[in-house]
Amino acid sequence: MIDMWNATVARGDRVIHVGDFAHRCDPKRLRAIFSRLNGSKFLVIGNHDGKDTLELGWAAPPQHLLNVRDDVRVVACHYGLRVWPGARRGALHVYGHSHGRLPGNSLSHDVGVDCWDFRPVTLAEIRMRLAMLPAPVDGEIADPEPDSNDGVTP
Repeated sequence: MIDMWNATVARGDRVIHVGDFAHRCDPKRLRAIFSRLNGSKFLVIGNHDGKDTLELGWAAPPQHLLNVRDDVRVVACHYGLRVWPGARRGALHVYGHSHGRLPGNSLSHDVGVDCWDFRPVTLAEIRMRLAMLPAPVDGEIADPEPDSNDGVTP
């Protein structure tokens, strides 16, 4: 998986890991693996991310929800959400945790490595897959509360 990561991620790339970075991994091995991975790494905290994972040299403090603005707003969470900030205005949602068992739609999809040949994926690849999925059902992402904040770029 390290080789697959580094074949996909260049040293200057930003990588958002959607949680469960290294479940049940020895702390020394955890640090060795982390140090070999290319890119500026950001963690969205998963249910199996313990103290040793949280204390790795992440590019920013790990968070439970991360808003990223590139050419589109992306909301990353370990868990698949039914509504998320900016969904009504086209914000995308990426998640893990479900190991491909939670179907996505044209705005939301599982980006866990077990759904993508055990490698990180680019935003362009995610958008290509989203384009093949059905649109959310009417009312599926109807959030009655307007968003009052904008995306944050890591």
